[in-house]
Amino acid sequence: MKRREFFRISATAAALGTVGHGTEMFAESGAPCPPEFPKVDGLTKYVAEFIINTKYSDIPSDVIELGKKDMLDGLGLALSGSVGETGPLVHQYLQQAGPQPGGATVAGTAMKVSPRFAAFANGVAIHNDDFDDTQLAAAKDRVYGLLTHPTAPVLPVVLAVAESKPVSGRDLMAAYHVGVEVECKIAEAISPRHYEDGFHSTGTIGTLGAAAAAAKLRGFDLDQTLRTLGIAASEGAGLRENFGTMTKPFHAGHAAENGIFAADLAALGWTAAKQILEAPRGFFHAYGGTYEPSFILNKLGNPWTFASPGVSIKPFPSGSLTHPGMTEMLRLIRANNIKPEQVEKVDVGTNHNMPNALIHHHPTTGLQAKFSMEYCLAILLLYGNASLADYTDAAVNRPEAQAMLRKVNFYVDPQAEQAGYAKMTTILHIHLKDGRVIQGRADFAKGSPANPMSYDEVATKFQDNAAFAKWPKQNADQLVELVRTLENVDDARRLIALWGKPA
Repeated sequence: MKRREFFRISATAAALGTVGHGTEMFAESGAPCPPEFPKVDGLTKYVAEFIINTKYSDIPSDVIELGKKDMLDGLGLALSGSVGETGPLVHQYLQQAGPQPGGATVAGTAMKVSPRFAAFANGVAIHNDDFDDTQLAAAKDRVYGLLTHPTAPVLPVVLAVAESKPVSGRDLMAAYHVGVEVECKIAEAISPRHYEDGFHSTGTIGTLGAAAAAAKLRGFDLDQTLRTLGIAASEGAGLRENFGTMTKPFHAGHAAENGIFAADLAALGWTAAKQILEAPRGFFHAYGGTYEPSFILNKLGNPWTFASPGVSIKPFPSGSLTHPGMTEMLRLIRANNIKPEQVEKVDVGTNHNMPNALIHHHPTTGLQAKFSMEYCLAILLLYGNASLADYTDAAVNRPEAQAMLRKVNFYVDPQAEQAGYAKMTTILHIHLKDGRVIQGRADFAKGSPANPMSYDEVATKFQDNAAFAKWPKQNADQLVELVRTLENVDDARRLIALWGKPA
């Protein structure tokens, strides 16, 4: 079945209120059963060879520079996330497991633990505030939210592995880019059913990106790399029902941990299937039902995902699907000098996949608020800004915030639906008490490739997140400059030393 036909049937079933998927869904829709699962021998081998053979010099300079912004962003988010709601619980768990002298750094602390647990902690921290980067879709029939938060599963892996041996900045970036590229292309290829049925792709597919990065930085051969991917594919997990809880950032941290754990086992000789992606009982079939081989075969690094369709860096600490609406709302507020007491109601229309992820319409916790279009727009109307401090339980339960969010009507708009699912088209109608209606529309947010942040703008975000964690400004300033010229760093442990507190 062609991808557009698959998605058309899925959309029809959703519109009819059917809940079945797979063969049940097709039977209910009256459509014929799908054709055979694609038979593409050697796909996993192709991925493994890309991991092994890609060198720093193979990565275009513009892709390197784009990656530096996301790496810096991730470093700052690990610091702010380390003092977030999940931080003390993760640190308590790691203390129970016991320190490991000479181990890997847990961001924002003096803790040294095994690399797999450091990757777990730092992955959770990066995704803790849902403030991390987001992969865009290449095809118009792809659900934007299906794809991954690429840095959270991969960056903690390369940093943890780099503490065990001297690793140059160039080698660090090569492993990071390889991991992100593998993660993103697998996410592009898998059927939209994967996300729509409840899998959180950052946890499932992020595990494979993390494994790719670990195998790359550890210098694995083809056999070891294939086994690493085979092990990792059986580890990947994450369910979207946990959005709005601590278990969502757990998915990212667990994916990072899985990558190192898979590589550790492969290094010992642990066996696994070597055709894990394309096999009839493998990853693509089990997790998605089907996939589009042409979206990954001969596409790794051709083009690099960072170059096209790109990766977005978040301007606000909430789910990325809220960001075009938030970007446009801020523009309208400033252009029209809108005051909160003037607002009668707000209509915000999107395609049907966005409410599928933004599921909290009356949030009462900070985590729920990150997945509430109503709350995210309400705080902009009230305060003209959205910061980490606005996504605490206390902030969400402010009477004025609860009152304003109830004025926001979040609905599916036919015009947004027709714009396609690779966009996050958001249409705003702000109704004022004097009878005026102020309208706006946005397809992409600030921080997207269509409206990108500069390195200095990302550095400002990094500095804000570091300050939120009460991190020494001198260390933060040095990190900004080290990442800016990371290709000249001879040992990545110079960078990591500024990220953790001295013992």
